[in-house]
Amino acid sequence: MGYSGWSDDAYSHISKSYVDKDADEIFSKSAKKEMLPQDVSIREARDSDEHPESLAVMVFLDVTGSMGRIPEEIVKNKLGALMSTIIENGVEHPQILFGAIGDHISDRTPLQIGQFESGTEELDKWLTSMYLEGGGGGQNKESYLLAWIIAGRHTSIDCFEKRNEKGFLFTIGDESNWDNLSIRALKDLLGYKEPEVVTDVQLLEEAQRLYNVYHIHINEASYRDDPRVLGYWKKMLGERLIILDDYNAVCETIATVIAIQHGVDIKDVVSKFDSKIAGIVSNALAVIGTIGTVATTNDGVINL
Repeated sequence: MGYSGWSDDAYSHISKSYVDKDADEIFSKSAKKEMLPQDVSIREARDSDEHPESLAVMVFLDVTGSMGRIPEEIVKNKLGALMSTIIENGVEHPQILFGAIGDHISDRTPLQIGQFESGTEELDKWLTSMYLEGGGGGQNKESYLLAWIIAGRHTSIDCFEKRNEKGFLFTIGDESNWDNLSIRALKDLLGYKEPEVVTDVQLLEEAQRLYNVYHIHINEASYRDDPRVLGYWKKMLGERLIILDDYNAVCETIATVIAIQHGVDIKDVVSKFDSKIAGIVSNALAVIGTIGTVATTNDGVINL
């Protein structure tokens, strides 16, 4: 995947077609088989003639409750900001995989996985193929660790395998995380034959071997400044927890993090945004802005 290219003009045309449509008209009305995780093998981010130095970026969106607003905002208005900002700040060949997260305890479709893509139409395809189930269990937890198990066990990315450069993994939501995946969950959801229980700590470590892992906490509504939620994420991710006060700035935040870790000054990145978005992103990344550039050592680590 990821062999076509990004076009601002093509995205402008696509986004205009969504202006008068609501989410029910844009997104899939049921789970798409090609995005379901049962017996998932490998999602690949590969170099090609058009993209000789690909960078794998995984973006998993919480699609429970009010979080379903975010995929709609990205499709209609912000996919261009995400791709253009990354490319304009020196990462010329991003390959982005969009996925959807729910609650594996209570939802029928707690995990959906797209493919790594660079092209406008392909990115739009996987985004709009998402089923916005709108569920969740009401227990202040969602299954963000499902993104970690896919990243750590079910991806193969040339940026790491050829150049010892980690990809990026972002989960986005407003709740805490389950602390393990049971044997039943691994069998029923992922098709594992003889699994053992795995913890959130284990899965995070596996994902971090290949990816710079971040969580963007949408600091609105029921879990605004909730110490139970923020305490969990701070313990797990430290400064790689991003607290964002406005979901409309998700794409600019993701792109800015990637640019910062590739040596671009945060002030130079946000100077291209409108003043409101620039302020939101700058505040959210006040700590992230101190992170060093991407390492190219033989173990693919990041210097902090």
